[in-house]
Amino acid sequence: MSKIFRLQANFQPAGDQPAAIKKLLHGLDAGFRYQTLLGVTGSGKTFTVANIIKELDKPVLVIAPNKALAAQLYREYKNFFPDNAVHYFVSYYDYYQPEAYLPITDTYIDKEAMINQEIDRLRHGATSALVSRRDVIIVASVSCIYNLGVPITYLESRLVLEKGKPMVRADLIKQLIRIQFVRTNGEINRGGFRVRGDVFEIRPMSENIIYRLELREQKISELSVIDNTTKNIIDRLEEMVVFPPKHFVSTQPQITSAIKNIQEELKERLAYFKKEGLLLEAERLERRTRYDMEMLRTLGYCHGIENYSRHLTGKLAGEAPDSLLAYFPWKDGAPDFLTIIDESHISLPQIRGMYNGDQARKKTLVQYGWRLPSALDNRPLKFNEFEKRIGPIIFTTATPGEFENNHSEQIVEQVIRPTGLIDPLIEIRPVFDKIKNYSQINDVMAEVKKTAALGERAIINTLTKKQAEDLNAYLNAKGFRSNYLHSDIKTFERTEILKNFRLGEFDVLIGVNLLREGLDLPEVTLVAILDADREGFLRSETSLMQTMGRAARNVKGKIILYADKITGGMRRAMREADRRRKKQVAYNKKNRITPVNITKKIEEFLDAAEK
Repeated sequence: MSKIFRLQANFQPAGDQPAAIKKLLHGLDAGFRYQTLLGVTGSGKTFTVANIIKELDKPVLVIAPNKALAAQLYREYKNFFPDNAVHYFVSYYDYYQPEAYLPITDTYIDKEAMINQEIDRLRHGATSALVSRRDVIIVASVSCIYNLGVPITYLESRLVLEKGKPMVRADLIKQLIRIQFVRTNGEINRGGFRVRGDVFEIRPMSENIIYRLELREQKISELSVIDNTTKNIIDRLEEMVVFPPKHFVSTQPQITSAIKNIQEELKERLAYFKKEGLLLEAERLERRTRYDMEMLRTLGYCHGIENYSRHLTGKLAGEAPDSLLAYFPWKDGAPDFLTIIDESHISLPQIRGMYNGDQARKKTLVQYGWRLPSALDNRPLKFNEFEKRIGPIIFTTATPGEFENNHSEQIVEQVIRPTGLIDPLIEIRPVFDKIKNYSQINDVMAEVKKTAALGERAIINTLTKKQAEDLNAYLNAKGFRSNYLHSDIKTFERTEILKNFRLGEFDVLIGVNLLREGLDLPEVTLVAILDADREGFLRSETSLMQTMGRAARNVKGKIILYADKITGGMRRAMREADRRRKKQVAYNKKNRITPVNITKKIEEFLDAAEK
């Protein structure tokens, strides 16, 4: 039987990779629930995992801690599996201010969001692939555990259009509007359609094309695919499947039933507020909820419809919502897919913390009459709910956390790099040298000038976003070619900054925690960590190890820690780096290996064709 995944690469497993692949596959065969791949930076963890995926006949979910790393992993897996369905699923907000209420100042903050249509398209590509094929790899951020909508409704709402099938023009218009396509007479945006006589043009949410459908004598006579730019026909079809442009789709019976249940809940809640003498809260809740119900009746949709998801999906109070995980297949009563949690030391705490943060905000909204209690069920999964909805997990990280160490049935170490690279030496310099009257900024500027003269790249890690921006402005004023990167920068802009950094359009990249986990930047020869002795979350052993790892993909890699004292975190990080270095040097000596730089093609993480 042929495997569903076909791995394409110009190299074979080397270093610690062959042993790691064998051990992890053995663990999967033995039914291990949790395994950890402890792979140092540059050891090829993604290629190791790709070799494991190749041997499995299951869909795969890869969870990354942020959008930038998810984009990098998406590109790597897409290159390894060009013949399979590799998709990107992250939060589609470029800007998101959640609905909130601040009782102390009596301030209500309405939800404000800027949706990135390109990311929304990629999300729809992911879900439509999951419900239509098995050779699927989804690279997602931790937002994949948030309420998304019922997959069975999404699947049942799709339109299957076949050539020769009877179809009445008015009925097709109604069906498209029912699944939330928007009719237009002008330019067709994603999720829209246009009708000219008996010719329909439908632009799906998940692709950058237009479906063209012609009717003749109340039958579908032609089905074709049109290039969105040239409007030329690029394919003729016998059948096409059109998925809804929104994940949260409701049928008319569901809406009717939901409105009845919302009315009952509103009645109970108003009785409670009036009994407690909370008349302002009662008036506020009644006005808002009745307006939303009227919108649902007339349009089938309302602002903040996700807050009524429990009623629309028929779930019980407190029951777990359907997230992206619900779109993955089950077999014999168990999840039938593999989960990879990348940089698990940071991804896992994010997954564990999402529910509590979400509930704290919404409980205040409910308490003061801005939302019905059922709004609490529009939420991320709790961690125990997450565990029940996934099958075997492989954690990948250079610095396993408490959960990985305590729960993994085996921890597989991947310390030897295929390239023979060893962990860079670490140098400690003072934050301020009183004798030389010289600060860490003066020193790092001198170092960056040296690397820039050689055409190399440098990373400077700061403690705060403001410090990164200020230092970037200062360096630019001094004639340095620098840029900064942090979480306030939009998704596609982040990937563009990283690509330009590798291309050499600037020499030094300044940032905070986004310049830690997993970023693959082989041109970097210097990593400078400012204020390394400010022990805490951003200067813990794990954070230091991750940040220092950015210099481990280049033979000339160099690390400078600016500190006036050696903290416990620094000492442990340096001790572990020394242990790994000794093992790497011994392996190279035994096998007569000369270290070489990691080479990696510079390309778009999310290229124009996919946008």
